[in-house]
Amino acid sequence: MDRNQIVQPENIVCKKPTLMNDNNMHYCPGCSHGVVHKLVAEVIEEMGMADKAVGVSPVGCAVFAYNYIDIDWQEAAHGRAPALATGIKRTWPDRLVFTYQGDGDLACIGTCETIHALNRGENIVIIFVNNAIYGMTGGQMAPTTLIGQKTSTCPYGRDPEIHGYPLKMADIAAQLEGTCYVTRQSVESVASINKAKKALRKAFEASMAGKGSSLVEFVSTCNSGWKLTPAKANEWMKENMFPFYPKGDLKDTTNL
Repeated sequence: MDRNQIVQPENIVCKKPTLMNDNNMHYCPGCSHGVVHKLVAEVIEEMGMADKAVGVSPVGCAVFAYNYIDIDWQEAAHGRAPALATGIKRTWPDRLVFTYQGDGDLACIGTCETIHALNRGENIVIIFVNNAIYGMTGGQMAPTTLIGQKTSTCPYGRDPEIHGYPLKMADIAAQLEGTCYVTRQSVESVASINKAKKALRKAFEASMAGKGSSLVEFVSTCNSGWKLTPAKANEWMKENMFPFYPKGDLKDTTNL
C-alpha cells in the first residue's frame, strides 16, 4: 500500500465546507478553534446565508478568523464585539450577525458589552470559546480560570480569597430577559461536535427569526496555555472543566 494513501473508514466522508479557504491556520495543534470555525462555516453554508452572514471578531486568538471563513467580517476593539454586532444588526436586520469571542475578551474587558447586549435581546449570536485562560497573550489568569488552576499570573493556582471566583457567563446569560437560547457545548469528540452543530444552528435560526439574543459557549482546550499535549488537554478538560461548566442547554424559549 502507498504510504501516502489516506484510508477512510467505510461510509465516512471528509468534506471541507466551501466557506473555509485553504489558508493555513495559526492556531496551536489541538486547539478547539479550528473545529468551531468549521462548524460555523458548515451551518452558514447549510442555511444558505453565506451572502448575508457578518462575523465580528475582537482581540484574541480568533482575531484572524476572517482569514479562514469567507464571509463578511468586522474587527472590534477588545471586548466590544457585542456593541459592534448590535449596530450591524440594527442597520441590516436581514443579516445573520454573530460575534466570535474568547473568555478573556468576553468575560473580562467585554463583560459590560456582553451582558447589556444579551439583556437588550439583540437578535445576534454570541459565540463564546471558553478555555479558562488568556491563550494569545501568554497564559494569564482569566475570569473563567478554575479554582486551583495555575497560570502565568497565578502560578500557585487561583485562590478565591485573592482572585475571586470563576465567572459562569452562560449561567448569568440564562437569567437575562433578553436571551432566548443559552447553551454550553464542546468539540472534543464526534458526538460532542454533532450536538454543538445543532446548537449553533438553533442559535442562528433564532436570531434570524427575531427571537432575541443567543449565547453559545464552547468549553475548550488551550494545550499551549495549559502546558499539556492535545490528548492530555482533552482529558484535563473532561475531568476539570466539565464538572464546573456542565454542558447542555441552560435556556431555550425559541420554540424551534
